Amino acid sequence: MRTTGIMGGTFNPIHNGHLRLAEAAYRQLSLDEVLFMPSGKPYMKSELEVADAAVRAEMTRLAIRDIPYFRFSPMEIEQTGNTYTYQTLERLRAEHPDTAYYFIVGADTLFQMPQWVAPERIFANCTVAAAVRDDKTAADMEEQILSLKRQYDASVVLLRTPPVDLSSSTVRRRIAGGLSVAQDVPESVRLYIEERGLYR
Repeated sequence: MRTTGIMGGTFNPIHNGHLRLAEAAYRQLSLDEVLFMPSGKPYMKSELEVADAAVRAEMTRLAIRDIPYFRFSPMEIEQTGNTYTYQTLERLRAEHPDTAYYFIVGADTLFQMPQWVAPERIFANCTVAAAVRDDKTAADMEEQILSLKRQYDASVVLLRTPPVDLSSSTVRRRIAGGLSVAQDVPESVRLYIEERGLYR
């Protein structure tokens, strides 16, 4: 079986925290590759706060272009209407039955997933690889994993990652405030944002 990680998100913009989490999953789970998959129309976010899909896709491509085991996937941005994780996973499994998928998430997302659309179909089609963060204790994480196992027969593995106090919203605020984001995003992404005057 091939093993593929899925790094999904709005990537508005993609930042170094995303890359570090994907790198941790790739190395700790001995994955063959990690797919970076920007969401097309995320149903949980207002369109007003999300940059155009083509812009987010290009930033993602730029961020990962020099890393051979990171691969861009246009699957969700090419869909019309809202995009749902369970549909993406079911399509991937149908098209690639010889591949085991690991859905890579931050610690907060692990606690939010029961509120997503059709969580039982998400957990049926992947193993969730969740980062451990300082604001979640080991006991909190283990309790949530047991809850997901009981409720959905979920398979969850934990990733050891260095703490990253960074989010896309923080990056956008810094740009809007005229602050440097050179330490927050890859240089290629920073230049793309600057050239196009994004998030001003």
